[in-house]
Amino acid sequence: MIETHDFDVVVLGHGIAGLSAAVAAMEAGARVAVLERASEAESGGCTRYTEAFLRLKSETELSDDFDEAMAEVASANPDPGLIAEMDSASDTWGNVVRSMSVTDTDYLATLSREAVPTIQWIKGHGVRFIPTMLPQITLASMPMITPSGGGAAMLEALGNVARDGGVAFFYETTGRRLIETAGVISGLHAVGRGNSPIDFLAKAVVLASGGFEGSPEMLARYVGPGAAGIRPVARGAHYNRGEGIRMAFEVGASPAGDFGAYHSTPVDERSARAEAKVLIFPFGIVVNRLGTRFCDEGSGADYNNYDRICWAIQKQPNSVGYAILDAKINDVPNYVRAVLSDVPPIQADSLHDLARKLDVPVGVLEQTVQAFNKGCPVGQLASFVPSKADGLSTVGVMPAKSNWARPIDTPPFIAYPLIPSGIITFGGVKTNASAQVLNSDGDVIPNLYAAGAMTGVYYRRYPAATSVLRGATFGRIAGAHAAKRVSSPVQV
Repeated sequence: MIETHDFDVVVLGHGIAGLSAAVAAMEAGARVAVLERASEAESGGCTRYTEAFLRLKSETELSDDFDEAMAEVASANPDPGLIAEMDSASDTWGNVVRSMSVTDTDYLATLSREAVPTIQWIKGHGVRFIPTMLPQITLASMPMITPSGGGAAMLEALGNVARDGGVAFFYETTGRRLIETAGVISGLHAVGRGNSPIDFLAKAVVLASGGFEGSPEMLARYVGPGAAGIRPVARGAHYNRGEGIRMAFEVGASPAGDFGAYHSTPVDERSARAEAKVLIFPFGIVVNRLGTRFCDEGSGADYNNYDRICWAIQKQPNSVGYAILDAKINDVPNYVRAVLSDVPPIQADSLHDLARKLDVPVGVLEQTVQAFNKGCPVGQLASFVPSKADGLSTVGVMPAKSNWARPIDTPPFIAYPLIPSGIITFGGVKTNASAQVLNSDGDVIPNLYAAGAMTGVYYRRYPAATSVLRGATFGRIAGAHAAKRVSSPVQV
């Protein structure tokens, strides 16, 4: 006999999106259950391990570029005629417009309008927010806040509120498929430890189980060659295996977001530390196991330079690259702030010895560095500015280096072995501004909601410090809307 439970709202996932949904639904009077595949000690997905940077100037103000940054990543190459149709009211949009893989204007406007009230709501539950800056050397002036204690602090606060309000938690419980009755979602089938089946009947289901950073199969299918070399950025990301996305697709959900791209930063291959970022590579060169350069290490001072270097490393042999720097890294103020690895760099007094320690061809590495040094600008090194794109570029070198191009010629030489870390996958399911999941015709799938990283919003690049914010915002919206449906089930 299958174990069965009955709730008003069932939430799949224990990260910021899931707990925001659970608390919002509970506060609206719903009986709520949260399902989490991890143990209680490891619950929370990526949120538990992230610093939870938020793209706000303060607790009451979005960053000045927030709307622009989100609009820039809302689509790839859409049909301008279809985009023009979005200027009309959303209830007049046709099938194609409603379901196309574009983050619609209503969704973006809702995020912009509700982000600050959501932060105030979380603050009201005991979370303190403080000013901060990103750990990299460039972009340090970007306005930012973060919860004191990072994402774990938000999980603790919301989790306590949920428990005090009677929310039921089921740990080590994995969602398998949605229960559908006559086109309406009526629950979720799950399994507990020992593959024991459990049915959760519900009047609404909120999927908030993250992306597919921890699924080698989905990474290989969507991201492509070399995906096996992408390491989930932290332990929590290993639990993000894409079941929520798959379950939604099985009941007809429309895909959205850029399935072939992901947000990443290079991490030290040797480190077991969460988010062991090494962000000083723009001030040197990066070579592969063959000893050759393969990308523009200094393509820009924007946050997306980290994605670009990771996507390039992914395609190299063994999905590994080696950041090579010399003693001039000491010219960069506070550069250690951009190295989060707990393992010292590999160091040598000559390129010959460094190559041997890295197990890359000695002669090839020496030739690579010699060619790079020859292409560095002569007599312009005084214009080196580490805090912004300085235009100090190579000449006659392929690939070119666009900024911070200085010769690698001053011992000791150091190196870090870099691999891409999977932080956020971009592909997911399409939702509307009420966090309701849409089918492939752009219609609402009754009683099904989704929020957080399993919803597809980003295309081509990631606007820094927006993921946790949108997870909390639309998690809260999903929970409140789901609870409202429970009390007034005739509403869509």
